[in-house]
Amino acid sequence: MEQPQFWFNTRTGQVETDENKGQSKDLLGPYATEAEAAHALDSARRRTESWDEEDRRWNNGDGEDQ
Repeated sequence: MEQPQFWFNTRTGQVETDENKGQSKDLLGPYATEAEAAHALDSARRRTESWDEEDRRWNNGDGEDQ
């Protein structure tokens, strides 16, 4: 039996499953657990902040490859 997947709907703010998920344009995921899906926006924010910091370091000449 296939493991269920969970999605976070950015329009409704609700966690959804494969059986009741909304339109793809509104979804983040898939996630392995309902808890991971529920924290999707926090995870996305942390990743974006990390990438922004990497970009700042790179643009300031602090990149490791320079």
